[in-house]
Amino acid sequence: MKYKTHGVCSQEINFEIEGSKVAHVQFVGGCSGNTQGVSRLVEGMEVDDAIRRLEGIKCGFRPTSCPDQLSKALKEYKESH
Repeated sequence: MKYKTHGVCSQEINFEIEGSKVAHVQFVGGCSGNTQGVSRLVEGMEVDDAIRRLEGIKCGFRPTSCPDQLSKALKEYKESH
């Protein structure tokens, strides 16, 4: 699934879900080291656990972050499936 991000440096998040687990995550743009780290940490995690851990994380003075945007993307996926 592709998710267009809002309010962060990355432009898009591409991810796959297998069963109830996050199987693959790729951020397009953003801070490469941070987004790679987030991607590797959530791969293999239950979708609900990933949402719970990432939701509400802020980046500096911004009201959101790349991890928070991933939680929004995963919520959107859950609502559509």
